[in-house]
Amino acid sequence: MGKFFTRERFGEPQFLAGSLLLLFVLQCSWLVTRGSSPMDVDSSELFRVQEGVRQWHGEGIAGTPAPERAEAPSPPPPEVEQNAGFDPEHAPLWYLLAAAGFAHSANSWALDSVRYWGWLQRVPYIIFGVLLGASLWYVARRLYGNAGGYVALILYCFSPLILRTSTLWLAEPEMGAAWGSFGAIFTAIAVAHTLYAPREVVLWNWRRILLLGLSLVLAIGCQFSLIVLLPITLVFMLYVAPTRRLAALTIWLSAVVIAFLLLFASYAFHPGIFWQGLRHAQFFGVRWQALAMRGAYGQLWNEIVQGGPALVIGFPIAVVTFLAWPRTRYFGNAAPLGIAVLFLALGVAMPHYPGGGFLLLAIPFLFVFVAGIVADLLETRQRGIVIAFVWGLLAADALLNLVEMLRIGRA
Repeated sequence: MGKFFTRERFGEPQFLAGSLLLLFVLQCSWLVTRGSSPMDVDSSELFRVQEGVRQWHGEGIAGTPAPERAEAPSPPPPEVEQNAGFDPEHAPLWYLLAAAGFAHSANSWALDSVRYWGWLQRVPYIIFGVLLGASLWYVARRLYGNAGGYVALILYCFSPLILRTSTLWLAEPEMGAAWGSFGAIFTAIAVAHTLYAPREVVLWNWRRILLLGLSLVLAIGCQFSLIVLLPITLVFMLYVAPTRRLAALTIWLSAVVIAFLLLFASYAFHPGIFWQGLRHAQFFGVRWQALAMRGAYGQLWNEIVQGGPALVIGFPIAVVTFLAWPRTRYFGNAAPLGIAVLFLALGVAMPHYPGGGFLLLAIPFLFVFVAGIVADLLETRQRGIVIAFVWGLLAADALLNLVEMLRIGRA
């Protein structure tokens, strides 16, 4: 036990990161308290929760056809109704997470009987937001040191987009997919790095294999189009461990099997419904003509702006620095930038719902990339100027966000 409670695990960096995450939770609480009430729930939110409750109570499989829907207070959305009753974008896991706070309530979708509806439906996503923030800080700190970790976490904790999505403030519930995709990418990279250790490959990595499988099923279960993570994670693992590719492939296949079994479990182990759900799923909704649509790029820019003023200023500077300064062009910076660009491109190519998910997923990777460039700049002779500019920008970003939040009143 003494070896667990060490300064490396519970020192000043962890305390500061925890304080920032506490501020994040307080901001989320403010949004939920000031910006929502039981009557704020729209039909899509109501359907999502009632479907999840239906499965929690053993009355069917969420997101699949069921006669009970005829008596439900909210009908399925058009994309489900026109797809033979199957949700084309989400597995039942998405609904189970949405209804986790109502799992033990018999009348969870009766708005007049749920006094704290706003909290119950939003708490799972606030938890995902905290977990994603903690993961982002851990990754950025491991890659770039304490300064990089703090920059990434401050950008994250005061990002209007992240706060809105974590509290479902005029946003789709994408935080589960965001945490899963972030975890899948960096867990795949981490497990590939461990292949150089002189230990038995599969047995030594069983925790990371399980974590990779959990990340994949969380991402894909919350957004079918994130099946693109499968080839992406495999490519990263083969690239990072070029001399241990067979071992990397074995670990990747093990994680995929775990993810497949967990996804099957979300269908309550009903093979027929599972097969029909996959058959009706939309895994690749790219519309290449969208790349020529000005509106798609407008949505992309709006998403970056919602990421925060510091990101709007810091990202272009980071890209220019990356292109102009060879020292910054290493794997730790290139990987998050490459994933962010890929997700942004997929977001543009999918102008409807899945695309919005990809645009959100790109933002945490942009935070990591900007933090990496800042950490590199802090090692130059202009360190004093960089510190003044970066911390001034971050402070202004946080202050502006807090001021805007204070203007929010109950709808």
